[in-house]
Parts: sequence; structure tokens; C-alpha cells
Amino acid sequence: MYKSLIRATAAASAAALLATSAWASDLVVTFDDLNPAPKKAFEDAVEAFKKANPDINVTVNITDREAHKSSIRNALLNDAPDVITWYPGNRMGPFVDAGLFMDISDMWASDPNLSSKFNAIKATMTRDGKQWGVPYSYYQWGVYYRKDIFDKLGLAEPKTWDEMLGACDKLTEAGVTPFTIGTKYLWTAAGVFDYLNLRTNGYDVHNDLTAGKIKYTDPRIRKTFDNWKVMLERCSPVKNHATMSWQDAIAPFANGDAAMYVMGNFSVAGYKDAGLTEDQIDFFQFPEITPGLARAEEAPADAFFIASKAKNVENAKKFMAFIAQPDIQGEWNKAIGQLPPNSDAAINKDDKFIVEGMATLSTASGLAQFYDRDAPAAMAKAGMEGFQKFMLDPSTLDEVLANLDKVQSEVY
Repeated sequence: MYKSLIRATAAASAAALLATSAWASDLVVTFDDLNPAPKKAFEDAVEAFKKANPDINVTVNITDREAHKSSIRNALLNDAPDVITWYPGNRMGPFVDAGLFMDISDMWASDPNLSSKFNAIKATMTRDGKQWGVPYSYYQWGVYYRKDIFDKLGLAEPKTWDEMLGACDKLTEAGVTPFTIGTKYLWTAAGVFDYLNLRTNGYDVHNDLTAGKIKYTDPRIRKTFDNWKVMLERCSPVKNHATMSWQDAIAPFANGDAAMYVMGNFSVAGYKDAGLTEDQIDFFQFPEITPGLARAEEAPADAFFIASKAKNVENAKKFMAFIAQPDIQGEWNKAIGQLPPNSDAAINKDDKFIVEGMATLSTASGLAQFYDRDAPAAMAKAGMEGFQKFMLDPSTLDEVLANLDKVQSEVY
């Protein structure tokens, strides 16, 4: 009887050990982009991870990005995956504060890639002095312009606010609208606001505003809008921009009616699809406004996070370390036409916009995640509606700012 009990106990222990081993070999990853190029790049990275870790059984869930935004909180609260995609900056704040993302500061301290090759983007992955995820891609914003039009009018890339205003004056005199933009879906106006605020007040003020620490009626933010009013007067945008999407706004840029576009690098494919060649278009950083102010940039990033309820933490950390490697980041971002956060990763040197983007972001003093990612959703919605209203009628400024202060007091 005693020997039988020992054998039974041993068998049960062995079965439990096998079960534990099998459980530990799993990994569940949720990704949020069904578009062909990003989806394939993710799948290729997963296949590479599986080859490097044949003992890990990887299950992937790929969802639509907009649906993901609605479902992520429930996913993290209930049957959470081990690894999930989301955004850095203030956008990750609610999940960090709610204890739904795992602190991976230990990885950032010990992994050679994270500790020394992600310096440009580390701040935006940090909250409460800790790091919470690993970014796999980002891209620059700035001013795309018609180089052929600039060359014809003898205009150089403006480095300062006054130089840009002067270029706008010459374009207007020549019958060319200085800027194109489509604000139908609002976020494009936020890109202009962000750059004006970053160049007027700097990175810390951008973060304090989107974190609800300073009011929209603060004199510093009023100064941003004062500069925006000057830009609207001397660097006039295309008419009817409120009825145009960002894609619609490419048309006046392509046909030469407008010469500049404050936009992200994802737009380059649209310019080319509209018939422009690389010789006709170029890129410059949004010019300096306040002399000597440290230059921060708009660089929305996408990242992976480990869920606090992850069942396979060790494997999740292996995956995070894997996607931080320069070769993985390089191949991933070549496939999607964006930039790898790992500074050692290879970029597509045949793409001049990628080369300029890397130079722009690698020397920035800070990387903003974009207004509608850095601000809570309700604040971002009201803010972007206010930006569009101001662009259509600058005389509404006091009304716009008072309303944004009111929304801010309700949201934060």
C-alpha cells in the first residue's frame, strides 16, 4: 500500500511537472493592424521568433486597430494575452496606473539593446520613473514641400519662424497657397498645433498640457495660438480644408496649387501615387520659433506591452527582448516604410525620407506621441474640435480656450 502510494504520488508529480512545462512553453500575442504590410511584418517577426525558440508555442490574435482601441481594457481585465500592442506616452498612462501593464524596467536595465540603443524613445516609454513596454516602430512628422516650386521661386528650406513666414509671403505673391491640409477628421490640425506648441514652449509644456497640469488659457498656450494666427494669416491653408481628409489634401499639393504639408512620413506613398516624383518633393523639420529652445519632434510610436495578468511572463520577456534586436527591428520597418527605434538597426538608405527621418529623430531632445495619443480621448476630441474651429475663425479663440479649460476640468 505504502509503495503504491509513493508510485501514485510520483506519477502525479511527474504529470504536474509535464503540465507546468507545457504551460510555460506557451505565448499569446495580440497585434492590432490588419493592413497587409504591417500584418505581414508582424507575422514574419513571429516566425523568426518561433525558429529561434522552437520550444515555445506561439498563438497570435490580429485585430482591427479601431476595434482594438475599444476592446483592449476588457482584454487586459479578463482573459489577457501575454503580450499586447498599444501606444507609449500618456496614452499608456491609464493602463499603467490601473496596474494592467507590467513594469519591465529590469529588462531596460539589463538588456544591452534597451539599455543603450533606445535612448531617443526611452522617455516616452517611461512613467513614474519606470519602463513599461518595447517599441517596434515609429516615424517622423515635419514639413513636406514641393522642392520644384521652391527652386523655381528661389526659396531655401526655412530654419526659423521668420524664414518660413517670408517663404509663405513669396509663395502667396506667386499665386501658390503656402500650405495644404485636410481637417475633416481633425487630427491633422492637432499635428500643426503640436509643432507650434513644441517650438513655442517646448516638450515639457506639451506634456504638461496633455497631462492636464496646465490650462489652455495659460499665457504660454495663448502664445502658441497667437503664432498659429500669424501662420493662418501669412501661411494660409487651402480653402475648404474642413471638408477634406488628409488624402484629399494631397491633390492641391500634387497639382502645384499648394507648396507645403505638415504631415507624417506615411503620407509619402500618397504623394507618389498622385504622380509626384522624389525629385519634386522633400522634407524639412518644422522651423525654430523660440530661439534656443530644445528641439522636440512629433514621432508617434507603436509598442508591445506585457499584460499584468500574463500567464507566460518568462516567454513574454523573451519575445520583448527578441523584437528589440536591431536585425528584427530593421527588417520589420523596411517592410512597413517606417523607422526602427533601435539606433543600431539598419534603415532603407535608398529612401531619402527615411534617412532624413532618422537624422531628425535621433537628434531630438524629446519625442511627442501626438496630441490625440498624449491626451485622454475625451480631451483630445474636444481639443481637436477646438483647433479646427479656431482655424476656420481665429476670432473664436477666447471661446475655444474657455471651453477646453472646462473639458479639462471634467476629464482629469
